[in-house]
Formats: sequence, C-alpha cells, structure tokens
Amino acid sequence: MTTNEKYREINHYIYESLHDIHSLKVEAWLEHVVFTIEWWFGVSLSIIPWIVWFLFHNKKSRHRMLFVAFFITILASFLDTIGTQFGLWIYYYEVLPWLPAYLPWDWALVPVVIIGLLEFKPEYSPFKKAFLFAALSSFVGEPFFEFIGLYEPIHWRSFYSFPIYIVIFLFCYWLSKRSFFPCMDLDRALLERSFLIQ
Repeated sequence: MTTNEKYREINHYIYESLHDIHSLKVEAWLEHVVFTIEWWFGVSLSIIPWIVWFLFHNKKSRHRMLFVAFFITILASFLDTIGTQFGLWIYYYEVLPWLPAYLPWDWALVPVVIIGLLEFKPEYSPFKKAFLFAALSSFVGEPFFEFIGLYEPIHWRSFYSFPIYIVIFLFCYWLSKRSFFPCMDLDRALLERSFLIQ
C-alpha cells in the first residue's frame, strides 16, 4: 500500500467517525436543546440585534456597514470554529447543531456591536472604541455567557480574547474607511437609472 493510499484510508476512517459523532450530536440536540428556553434565547439573540440595527442605522452607510458585518461574521465564525476544534472552549444549546461556533455571538452580537460602534459618534477615537468593545466582549460578554451556561472555556481565559477583539475592531474600522464604497454606490445608482430609462 502506497503512502497516498494509506492516507486516503485513514482519512476515510476519520470522516466516517466524524459522521457518526455528528449524528449523535444532532440526535442529542433534537432531544435536549431545540425549543428549550436557552435555544429560544439564542434564536432571539440571532435576530433582535439585527432588527435594532436596521431600525436605527445610518441609511447612507448601509452597504458599507453590511460589507463590514459580513467580513466580521466570516472572521468570527472562523476563529470560533478553530477554538472549538482545538478544544479551547465549548458551547451548549446551539441554535444550529451543524456549526461548532455559537451563531448568535458570531453572526449577530459581534457584527452588530462593531458596526453600531463604527456608526455611533464617528469622530470618536477608534482606539477608544476598540478598547471599549474588547473590554465589554471579553470581560462582560464571555463571562455572562459562561454564567448562564451557554459557554464553557476549557483552555481559554477572557483576557486572551481582549487583544484579539481590539485587532478585529481596528481592522473593521480600517475596512469601513476604504474608498471603494462610493464606487459601489455610483454603480448602483447607474444601474437603477438604466432600469428607469428602459
């Protein structure tokens, strides 16, 4: 048996094992999680922040902020997945059983808080906002989720998250200031105009 064939055989065994484990996970989720108070709490946290942002956001910067939020969602989900895969932390009462990351945190709370801070008092220092966001996320958000039993750090401490949140916020600030957004708005205006002419 060649090295390549051996690797393929090992990989096939690993994927079969993962499939079996994941089937057990979905079974347990269906029996013990879905429609519980904790699950409804997660569903609410996935929807309500976006509704609040949609009602109060600056309409002129909507596309810019949604672009930044999309980036944050991808990055937060990626980092969260890496953390769970390496056994740094674990989540309970997931909204969806197919994602190892916690959907309300990565897809709603983190993106909405960041874009909300970017829009609020835009003249304020981004470094102060980054510090505030990191402090609230690391030392209030994470301990709160641990306290209510949705999150358990295993080989992780809240202060590890603090510099990561600062970097994420500052990168998002930089991203939100890129100059290609006016071009996107102009393209959209031209597109809408061409439909009106026809």
